[in-house]
Amino acid sequence: MHRLLPLLLAPSLLLLCSCGKSAPANVAATVNGRAITYADLDKLYETNFGGSSDGSGSGAQQFQSGPVSGGHPGDDQVTFQRMQVLRTLIDNEIMLQRAEKEGLLAADADVEAKFAELHAPYTQEEFQKQLNSRKMTAEDLKTQLRRELSVEKLINKETTSHITITDAEITEFYNANKSNFNRAEPMIHMAQILVTPQPDPNVRNLKNDKAQDETQARKKIDRLYQLLQQGEDFAMLAQNYSEDANSVQAGGDLGFIGESALEKANADLRKAVTALQPGQITSVIASPEGFRILKVLSREPAGQRDLNDPAVQQTIRETLMNRKDQLLKEAYYETARNEAKVVNYFSQSILADRDKK
Repeated sequence: MHRLLPLLLAPSLLLLCSCGKSAPANVAATVNGRAITYADLDKLYETNFGGSSDGSGSGAQQFQSGPVSGGHPGDDQVTFQRMQVLRTLIDNEIMLQRAEKEGLLAADADVEAKFAELHAPYTQEEFQKQLNSRKMTAEDLKTQLRRELSVEKLINKETTSHITITDAEITEFYNANKSNFNRAEPMIHMAQILVTPQPDPNVRNLKNDKAQDETQARKKIDRLYQLLQQGEDFAMLAQNYSEDANSVQAGGDLGFIGESALEKANADLRKAVTALQPGQITSVIASPEGFRILKVLSREPAGQRDLNDPAVQQTIRETLMNRKDQLLKEAYYETARNEAKVVNYFSQSILADRDKK
């Protein structure tokens, strides 16, 4: 046990040492020496939360010049939210720098093509309203798209492209789970994205993004629904943003659910799912747990499904792909964080403010 103490204390000692350094003006954090400003933090906070949780003004208005100190009810919650947003900015910056190093930055043509794809379903006026609702300009969106496309290229190169699923693995999975392919009744293979009004500490989505109350939960699920309508991948959005601890790592996959189980569900959910064809999604459904969007992946008749069934093989292949993909991504993100030199001045200022009280 005593041999572990130096390892356990090392991060704390580093933090204490770095706290002695004065923070650069208006800098919330640095990643390998590159600054993330409070203006960057304010902008993303506004996009995600649309202002403070107690209705006293926007995050940008309250915290334009730096961290929180003192204040009125609600400040602690807003500060916590801003810490989460900053964590997302730090992770994004780590991945963007890696993409730059690997020469994988998205080209202008790729950004413009993605921008046009998102714009296509809307008139100019409607599209501008979408941007206004997220407190973004067109250039803000293009900057975000460049980052996302660059990180996608990086992740594909470093993780997804290395995944292979062999016939032997499919056979092994089938033999170990043969009973799961014996349907006593018609089954529906479903996935979900869940957003809850109360953050669950057991949930860890890739973006570390959790709603803090019902208003934020509704805004978040509506934003995710818009992204799905624009063609974003359901499984990726679930991994990044869903707040269901049981399915987030599997891209929201809930497995197969019997039709009889739907009879026990609330009428709105049952009606919405029954009307869907494979590949379709529900609208936003309110429930006691929060807000959810469901997707029907496939429907299966009753009876034993044979390994030679292409649908069975595809289901197994996708399950194994999702498992390996999630594992490699999580490992890659953790390794990238460990190798980056991050100084979080915002977190340091909160601890320093504590010591003054």
